[in-house]
Amino acid sequence: MEEQKSFYKAQLELHKTEASGIFKQMGLLSVLRILVFLLTAFGIYLTYLQWQVSSLIGVLGIGVFLFLLSKYTDLKQKRALHKRLVVINKDELDIASGDFHDRPGGGQFQNPKHFYSLDIDLFGKGSFFQFINRTTIKEGTETLTNNLLANNILDIETRQEAIKELVTIPEWRQYYSGVAQGVEVKHSAKSIITWLKDYKPFLSKIHYWFTIAFSLASVLILVLGVTEVISISFTGYWLLLGLGITAYYLKRINNVAQNTERAKDTFRQYALLLELIETEEFKSALLKDQQHKIKSENLKASQIFLKFSKALDALDNRNNLISAIFGNGLLLWDLRQTHYIEQWITKYADKVEDWFEVVTFFDAYNSLGNYAFNHQEFTYPEISNEATTILADNLGHPLLKSEKRVDSDLTLEEEQFFIVTGANMAGKSTFLRTVALHIVMANVGLPVCAKASKYKPIKLITSMRTTDSLTDDSSYFFSELTRLKFVVDTVTNDASYFIILDEILKGTNSTDKAIGSRKFVEKLVKLNATGIIATHDLSLTEIEKELEAVKNYYFDAEIINDELYFDYKLKQGVCQNMNASFLLKKMEIV
Repeated sequence: MEEQKSFYKAQLELHKTEASGIFKQMGLLSVLRILVFLLTAFGIYLTYLQWQVSSLIGVLGIGVFLFLLSKYTDLKQKRALHKRLVVINKDELDIASGDFHDRPGGGQFQNPKHFYSLDIDLFGKGSFFQFINRTTIKEGTETLTNNLLANNILDIETRQEAIKELVTIPEWRQYYSGVAQGVEVKHSAKSIITWLKDYKPFLSKIHYWFTIAFSLASVLILVLGVTEVISISFTGYWLLLGLGITAYYLKRINNVAQNTERAKDTFRQYALLLELIETEEFKSALLKDQQHKIKSENLKASQIFLKFSKALDALDNRNNLISAIFGNGLLLWDLRQTHYIEQWITKYADKVEDWFEVVTFFDAYNSLGNYAFNHQEFTYPEISNEATTILADNLGHPLLKSEKRVDSDLTLEEEQFFIVTGANMAGKSTFLRTVALHIVMANVGLPVCAKASKYKPIKLITSMRTTDSLTDDSSYFFSELTRLKFVVDTVTNDASYFIILDEILKGTNSTDKAIGSRKFVEKLVKLNATGIIATHDLSLTEIEKELEAVKNYYFDAEIINDELYFDYKLKQGVCQNMNASFLLKKMEIV
């Protein structure tokens, strides 16, 4: 991780320096603008009796002033990007030091009915999602979440290759995120796509050519009025006619303007991001496939988006009173810009969704690539079709710091079931979540926290955290039974699931629990299930003598010099040392 920290520190200083240099340039441009303004005003003052010279000075002065203002605006946006990149690199350094618990935890994605989202610290405070998430777009966050919850065991190696490639281009990934953060998008891409697909145009080609003819007529009438060939008052009547025509369509134009106002910032942002995707030369199949989706005819998707964005900006000029009166009265401006927008929608509405999905795909995969970049000491599982489901050397929990983490070797064959016993706080639950995260991360295509791993892809299903529900009028025990039935039904229909259970049937008495747990494990073994169950009930370990598929493992605890000692190492066998009584006495509870 030290190499990655050095990279972030270097990038932090680089972007700080760039932002500082641009700030100085902005200061110089501000001074020049003031100087141009003063010189223009002074020139007009000196030549006001010669109106031709005075007008020329005014026009030139305004032109130079606007040019300097444009440059200033460009530099301001560039500096803002560098400042965002400073924050991005600072955040990476903070997260690497363990300071990430104030970031969004994704608690809204926890679903008790999902296969595992509630059980394995995937979401919530201190979760894997909170640690890994770097998405900048709402839809990108949803895409990342869907990847983590997909249980997709197909094409894992394709995803691995894409993530490996993103690891090699950290500057591009950061720049993508910095650009994405540059526009605050208030409306979701989904709502915009729905509007575009459902929109019905009301202007035809005839309307467009009418606006062109009307504009030419307006120019002619103005020239005739100024040259006094016709009365100048006729121009006023013509202006009122144009405003009347615009008013006839005003309600429908307003509807377009209202919806396009919501889309304007989104399209501007997505155009910049599409350009970044288009100009990068990707090598992995998945990234190239996504890049191919945004190619359309002779124009790039970014250019098509930018064209639409400019049309939206042009229609937005209607909010300027002078533009609204003279633009519509003489040029039928709103009608023409609305026609441009409708033509764009007719031609590209069906493709927008694909383009949006590509942007959100890269937003999500940036998080995966960033995680893999930060953990290059981890290993990409070797995908295998052999009988061993997981063969991992030094497997550990990915959120624990390496200096505190205790790793264990794990070999678990297909259709094998482990019963894991151990004292309180000895590491059973952490181990279950370690194995679960190995499966989730491997399926996504991420490197896992292990020295080496051979993995036969398998889907995950868990029952570790069951809660009662006052809303559904269900007790804790009934909720747990419902969850266990869900596990059995799922595995009955599809054996390609890895089952992880933690202390099942907690809602009943110890005798009933022991009998029920035994029957449940026997049922799973009969279904040729693969998985792990953690328990304090040592009687459950006796199944190993009767069923070949069942193996006992344990986490130990020792009392040395009246102190409790844990080594957190997975060992084969049955735990003999429990610690509840010792802890009650040690903490002076009894």
